[in-house]
Amino acid sequence: MTSMSLTDTDGTGGGTARFRAARDFLLAHRDDYPAAYEGFDWPRPREFNWALDWFDAIAEGNDRTALWIVEPDGGETKLSFAALRRRSDQVANWLRSRGVRAGDRVVVMLGNQAELWETALAAMKLRAVVIPATPLLGPADLTDRIERGRVAHVIVRAEDADKFAHVPGDYTRIAVGGTPDRPGAPWLSYEDSAHADEHFTPDGPTGADDTLLLYFTSGTTAQPKLVEHTHTSYPIGHLTTMYWIGLRPGDVHLNISSPGWAKHAWSSLFAPWNAEATVFVHNYTRFDAARLMAEMDRAGVTSFCAPPTVWRMLIQADLGALRTPPREAVAAGEPLNPEVIETVRRAWGVTIRDGFGQTETSVQIANPPGQPLKTGSMGRPSPGYRVVLLDPVTGGPADEGEIALDLSVRPVGLMTGYAGDPERTAEAMAGGYYRTGDIGSRDADGYITYIGRADDVFKASDYKISPFELESALLEHEAVAEAAVVPAPDPLRLAVPKAYVVLAEGFEPGPATAKALFAHSRATLAPYKRVRRLEFAELPKTVSGKIRRVELREHTVRGGGTEYREEDHR
Repeated sequence: MTSMSLTDTDGTGGGTARFRAARDFLLAHRDDYPAAYEGFDWPRPREFNWALDWFDAIAEGNDRTALWIVEPDGGETKLSFAALRRRSDQVANWLRSRGVRAGDRVVVMLGNQAELWETALAAMKLRAVVIPATPLLGPADLTDRIERGRVAHVIVRAEDADKFAHVPGDYTRIAVGGTPDRPGAPWLSYEDSAHADEHFTPDGPTGADDTLLLYFTSGTTAQPKLVEHTHTSYPIGHLTTMYWIGLRPGDVHLNISSPGWAKHAWSSLFAPWNAEATVFVHNYTRFDAARLMAEMDRAGVTSFCAPPTVWRMLIQADLGALRTPPREAVAAGEPLNPEVIETVRRAWGVTIRDGFGQTETSVQIANPPGQPLKTGSMGRPSPGYRVVLLDPVTGGPADEGEIALDLSVRPVGLMTGYAGDPERTAEAMAGGYYRTGDIGSRDADGYITYIGRADDVFKASDYKISPFELESALLEHEAVAEAAVVPAPDPLRLAVPKAYVVLAEGFEPGPATAKALFAHSRATLAPYKRVRRLEFAELPKTVSGKIRRVELREHTVRGGGTEYREEDHR
């Protein structure tokens, strides 16, 4: 077994060579997990700038397609690695001429458009700090980001400029797609960057621990946290994401993700370009499975990553319409239900491989290519991660408990902490572990299965209930498109499982459907787990698409909807 040692302890540089060696090691062992896990060592350079030291290096004279965007009307944009290098140099020079300096915080609120990738590379070259933001945000969310993020500049689509009319702050306003004619502070036109010099010279070295990204989390249970990443934690950290997906040089990678969220940086920026693959984007206003598969065929997509919501919509279509399935298929964001995996396997002959990570990290646990899979399992720890399950009572290692990372060998892919919140950071890093807040169980072979968020797991009649397990069982029924399970107060059992269900097309809410779902629950779940109450309702979600179970729990306590009880529908 070949191992590697890439730690830069003398500060002499060599970050690019160390990064390439680490990448090539994972590529060489993409189908040999034991060798990859035992032999991998994180590169830890003192200085590193991914845009300058890696992207520009692979882009030199490289006319292969780096970015390919297809629009709903059929129009498309294709940019080579070399073109993006030149263009990002121009944007960096222009932004510098407009006052953007190293350490300045910049909100970038763009859609899946070429300017997003140009800006990301340019900001890195300038050593500016990017705060990604989805265009779905409204003025209140933006005010919070401007204030807590101490923002100096914003770069947004022209059509979103009105959202900033009442967002206070002394920040530079840059619009993409035209200059808005609005009262108040003037807007600069991003298009003026086309006249800037195509050759960029950095104004200083980039420290590996310099801040690169500040991510506001989706806030499923509380106010969004501000996650801080460096010039190594995401760029180098996402070597594990590249490994999990199974990316190779020359691949065409499709990741369905909205800009502004961590998963977009994971699989639409760092992981594919770490592998020298093409980033393929299919923009759509309304999800159309047939059109998506047609574009995948046309582009020759070799690897495909999508959240569980998209996978669930896909399996309701004719999967056989995809003539050439991708070689690699993965899911992330929330655990994927086993019946979806089996449906895709039958149609495409490809197994969707699950993985686990957070905004705070790269992929911590995953099923990489070529390894035995276990239904329902997230897989095993990623190379470079030492994963421990902590017993909630004793705090010691256990076979079931909170998923945590051993910090005695700190993984490069872990955040610095929560910006401006030392107490929350200390809590998350207490006792020599980074604590994820997620619960899992580990089997004898080292495979870890997701149980649920620590906040979501509850007890009924003194039995521990995993909402995810019950939701997976409900999704096996043809009437269920989506489901979320929360505890409902019960005078006898303390709490009982209540399911909120979104029905698939062709099914109507009512007593008959409720009776069928209760019967399905009794047939597929142990008596102490089965669903006792049910309500048909839309599921509240964050702007990133994650279910806000906290709202459902509050609604359950308040009441007000049409609730069906199992004892009334036998």
